[in-house]
Formats: sequence, C-alpha cells, structure tokens
Amino acid sequence: MTARSYTRPIDPAKVQALLDRARREVDEGLLPSAQVALAYNGEIVAEECFGDADLNTRYCLFSATKPFVASTVWTLMAEGKVDPKEKVTTYFPEFGGEGKADITVEQVMLHTSGFPSAPMGPGTWEDRAKRKARMAGWRLNWEPGARYEYHPTAAHWVLAEIIDTVTGNDYRDEIERRVTGPAGLPRMVGLAPDNQANIADLRLVGEPATPDELEAAFGVRELPATEVTDELVMRFNDPVVREVGVPGGGGFGRARDLALFYQELLHNAHGIWDEAILTDATGTVRNNLPDPMGVPANRGLGVILAGDDGKANIRGLGRTVSPQAFGHNGAGGQLAWADPATGLSLGYVTNGYDRHEIREPRRGTSIASIAATCLAD
Repeated sequence: MTARSYTRPIDPAKVQALLDRARREVDEGLLPSAQVALAYNGEIVAEECFGDADLNTRYCLFSATKPFVASTVWTLMAEGKVDPKEKVTTYFPEFGGEGKADITVEQVMLHTSGFPSAPMGPGTWEDRAKRKARMAGWRLNWEPGARYEYHPTAAHWVLAEIIDTVTGNDYRDEIERRVTGPAGLPRMVGLAPDNQANIADLRLVGEPATPDELEAAFGVRELPATEVTDELVMRFNDPVVREVGVPGGGGFGRARDLALFYQELLHNAHGIWDEAILTDATGTVRNNLPDPMGVPANRGLGVILAGDDGKANIRGLGRTVSPQAFGHNGAGGQLAWADPATGLSLGYVTNGYDRHEIREPRRGTSIASIAATCLAD
C-alpha cells in the first residue's frame, strides 16, 4: 500500500459540482449544517462547511466510527494479541453464556455473530462491569455464522471489551494512542466534558417515507426494525453519552478527519498497521451473505467493499467508485470511504438526521458518485 502513487490532477469543475451538491439540502432548509471534505495523496484538496457551523465544528459520526475501532483491533492482530479466528471467550470468558461460547472475533467483526439488537444503553454503558454483565446475558437471535444482519452497536461493545482486556487500558484511549493520534487526527471516541466544544447538536429533520414510497423504492411497505430509533439518535446530544464513546457509533469529528483517516488507510504513511493485515482487512471480502433485503454484505474485516456486482450504491459508496473502494457510512447520511483505484477519499457529515429512508441514501449516493469522479480525465 505504501508504494501506491497517484499523479492525476484534481478537476476544479468537478470539485465545484461536489460542493454544490453537498450544499443543496442546507440551502433548501432541510439540513441545519453539513461539511464535506475530499482528500488525495494524503492531503485535503477541497473542503467546505454549509449552514450554521464552520470547518472546526464536529459532528456525530454514528457508524462511521466503526472502522476506528476495527483498525485498532488490526494493530492488536499485528502484535499477536488478538486472532480473529479465536473465540471471543479466549479474551472475554464471561461472554460465553446463553449459547455464545463458540462465537469468533471474526464473526463479531463481520456482523454474523447472531445478536444484532442485543441491548446496551444509558445506565449500563457508562460502567465496564455493568457492560460485561449485560453482554454475558445477551441471547442469540440465530446460529452464529449462519446469517448476516447488521449489528448497529452490539458487536462493537464486544470489540471494545477485547481491546480493554488485551491492552489493560481503556478502549477509547487505545483508539487514540494506536490510530487517531499517530495519524495526526484529534481524539474522536470518548470526549471528556472539557473536549466537547464545537459539537453540532443533532436535529431530527424530515418525515419518514410512506409505505407507498417504500414499496416503490424497495419493494416492501415496511423496512426491518432496528435499535436505531429517533430517541436513541438524540441521546448523542448528551455530554455523558459523548464521553462514553459508544464504539459502534459514538465518535465525533469533522469531514476532514474522515477523509484523512481514509487517506491513512490508503497510504499507511505513519506505519500504523502491518501492511499484510491492512491489505487483507480493506481488500478481502470475508462476508458475502445477503442482508435482510437480499443485498450481499461484501464486508471486509471492519469495512464494506464496493464490489463489482452493481450494488456499490446500495452499500453506501456511490455508483462511480471502483470495485476496490472501501468505507463505512454512518446513520443519518454520514459518508466515509476511499478508492484505491483513484486515491480519493471522502468525508461528509451533517447534524440533520433525515428520517426519510429514501431521500437520505439517495443524497449519499449523489454526493459519493460526484466525489469519486473529481480527478481530471
């Protein structure tokens, strides 16, 4: 990865089209603010903020947080402290209760471990002992490895506990020490009260799609229910929750932080990860089981790969990236990916949590598709 070199110039007209598209919903009054950043060859080549915010404003990243946790695990793999093929109970013995003894670390990272909506929330997630007790009591929805269903928060609580155990240190500090700090990025997971200035409060915007709209777009009149509710989303405005650093979705940062993190994944300029592990984690599909809507997962060990089956847009990476592009978006429209074929990476964040299940992903597809074409022909 470090040998990869990119020399094509950036096309200013295409960049302007990206900025104009990212601005649209703010100008229309739907979103209170948004940021977009495009990076290339390890540097930000374009960024802008729209609405009631500035370029120093930080946003809840939701599930775009997950690769920061996964990439911390990759460093532990390189040190021989974590083996993804090992059972979770090798590192977290109490986890084995309720039929979970044979679940592997890899299954947890691939969302095939069978507890997609296992409960964890305020009153429990602030305290490690309470978290461990709660995880020990989780029950399975299905046989581990047999199905794929996205685990919005549960799986990454398990990864956080593994990080805590094998390092003897808090997972939030280890993410900073092992990944964001060496990459030159600010702390993004677990923000103390005195480090919560310039965070944009989330606002619910829009109305849910009607059953007729859902049927026209997806062929179903109701989408599968998940733990991600409006009430849960709004909890991330709470300073206590921001300090908790929910590992599956409680990171905070700027669009440029996401774009530069993915540049680091492309170039490994600071030598954070073992090259073989990094190449495998971001380039090998380990889970291609269909999701509840029938779309193959195309998941690597912590990120989603675009693939060559014409479904990259459904996976959140737009229509114009290469099959090798990888990333992980967040709820409400946050975008984060890199494309090894072009060297581009994108970060887009907003504090307007759009409840319309069709408009929000279409916006992401549009922004991502323009971003992926910003090199000159």
